[in-house]
Amino acid sequence: MGSLVTALASWLDARAHLGSWLVRIEDIDYPRCVRGADQQILRALARLGLHPDEPPQWQSRREALYAEALRQLDADHWTYPCGCSRKEIADSLLHARERHQTLGYPGTCRDGLHGKPPRAWRVRVPDGDAALICFDDRWQGRQCQDLATELGDFVLRRADGLWAYQLAVVVDDGHQGITHIVRGADLLDSTPRQIHLQHLLGLPTPSYLHVPVVTNALGEKLSKQSGAQAIDDLDPLAALRTAGAHLGLASAAQSVQSWLSDATAGWAALLERLPAQAHREATTPPRMA
Repeated sequence: MGSLVTALASWLDARAHLGSWLVRIEDIDYPRCVRGADQQILRALARLGLHPDEPPQWQSRREALYAEALRQLDADHWTYPCGCSRKEIADSLLHARERHQTLGYPGTCRDGLHGKPPRAWRVRVPDGDAALICFDDRWQGRQCQDLATELGDFVLRRADGLWAYQLAVVVDDGHQGITHIVRGADLLDSTPRQIHLQHLLGLPTPSYLHVPVVTNALGEKLSKQSGAQAIDDLDPLAALRTAGAHLGLASAAQSVQSWLSDATAGWAALLERLPAQAHREATTPPRMA
C-alpha cells in the first residue's frame, strides 16, 4: 500500500500542476530484484489509471551515466576508495556512541587505504557550516541535516560493485529534467545527501514533497515484513480509495477516471491547507518522479 500511496500522490501532484508524470524502475540492487516484478508494477499502474507521460526508464540500463558521474566527482577530488569492512564501520560507530561522539563514518580511508584492498567508493562531505544541508519540504516543512556529524562520507558504489541509490537517483533526476519529487517520508533523510551530490555535479535541486509513511496498528512501516496485504489491482477503485484515504482524499465517484478527477482537485486543495506549505507555482510545467 505504501508504494501505491506515493505513486498516487506523485501522479496527482503532476496532474494538479499540469506537469508530466514519469515512472522509473529502480532495479540496480540486482540481488533483491524479482524477475517480472517491473512488468507487474506497470500493469498495476495501468489498471489504476496511473499512466506515465513518457516511456518508463530502467536504472539497470543507465549504469554508464552513473560511472560518468563518479568519474566527474573523482576528477574533482570529491571521492576516494574505501577499504573498511562493515564490521570495522560498525565497531567504530559503537565506540563513538560509547564516547558520545560523532555517529557518522569516521573518514578512516580519507587519506589512504592504509594497506587495505579497496571495497567501495565514498564521497566526501564538507566540514563546518558547509556540512549543514537544509531544504523546505512541501509537506514536512523545513528540514536540516549536518552531513559531517550525522552521517559522514557516504558510499556511491558498494563493495559488491552495485551503484548506491543516492548517486543513481541524483543522476537520473538531472538527466530526466525532474523538477518535482514526491515520495515517502522514509526517504526524508536521504534528501540532504542527494542535494549535496546535486551541488557537486552542478545539477539543479528539485522541489521535494514527502508524504507520511503508511503504518500498521503498531506504528511500523507497512511492508511485506510487517504483514501488509498485497494491493488487489483487480479492484482498482477500492485500492485507490484506500490509498486516497491515507492522503486525506475521498470521493464517492464510481469509476476510476471520475475518482482520479475528484482526487486531483482534492489534492490541489490539500496542498493549500498544509501548514508546512512552501510551494510556489512553477513558471513551466513540472516534471514529476
